[in-house]
Amino acid sequence: MSENKFGLVYAGALEDNVAGGIELRPISFNNIAGIKIAANLYLPSNFDASQSLPAIVVAHPNGGVKEQVSGLFAQRLAEKGFVTLAFDAAYQGASAGEPRQTDRPANRVEDIRASIDYLVKLQGVDSDRIGALGICGGGGYTIQVSKTDKRIKAVGTISMFNSGRVRRNGFGDSQLATVKDRLAQAAAARAKYAATGEVDYIGDLLTHRTHFTKEQLEAIPAGLYRDGVQYYGDTHYQKNSQSRYTTMSLMDLMAFDAEDHMDLIDQPLLMMVGDVSDTRYMTEDVFNKATGTDDKQLILIKGASHIETYWVPEYVDQEAAAMTKFFDEKL
Repeated sequence: MSENKFGLVYAGALEDNVAGGIELRPISFNNIAGIKIAANLYLPSNFDASQSLPAIVVAHPNGGVKEQVSGLFAQRLAEKGFVTLAFDAAYQGASAGEPRQTDRPANRVEDIRASIDYLVKLQGVDSDRIGALGICGGGGYTIQVSKTDKRIKAVGTISMFNSGRVRRNGFGDSQLATVKDRLAQAAAARAKYAATGEVDYIGDLLTHRTHFTKEQLEAIPAGLYRDGVQYYGDTHYQKNSQSRYTTMSLMDLMAFDAEDHMDLIDQPLLMMVGDVSDTRYMTEDVFNKATGTDDKQLILIKGASHIETYWVPEYVDQEAAAMTKFFDEKL
């Protein structure tokens, strides 16, 4: 993709701020731990601070950044009149925090809450009309936040990924026999960091951008991971995006599960996933456990795999239309 002044790498990305059009404001704010969070604030056309508009916080996938799919949906919703905010998780992207690529659920939850803190104080936003949209891993964390943060009045997810379940049980629950081994690996990594300051990582595929050969790609299991390498490493590469996470993060990730206490969600809920996606089971399991609300809907995007819901125009158009209708009605 051509160079974009905002660093955006999705199709149809805003290229400049034009009077009377959508406006993108690069902003930053601190979360409750004092870590600086980098974000893009999207304002609808002819935004006036004297208005009282609904707002939506958009959480990115694991390894993603605000300039990729979360920015895409933030822009699409801003085009429909919502104030939207796409941010980089603490320790990731352009946000601060060390060690880099730390991925603890408590951090990701706090980042969404801090984003809401920013929005409810923003002139032009109605603090009683806040929505949350999470994509992939950001979807799992958006679900987690919505259980207890009732400032969120409507909850949406696209291709939700339950990070804790996968880090604990393996993809498709295929690594149940090695749970203890991975916990031991995390403990050893924590001990190493405490003693030496050196950080061990998992998923280091994209540390240095690589154009994978056909043979290299075929060596990666088909589906989410192979498609993800292409999306993050090639077609939608963004310099701040990173596939890895710290090994010691497993201590926190493996005790987390977005399915827990799903009855606490009493807000309207819309979940979307590709009908042929290998992550479909995660969305369906969370959706089925959302017994605290009768106002819920599951949409299967026909023919879409997990990563394809991020960028394929046909699927993105369906998802954006459904999310716009949902947030219009609920906010």
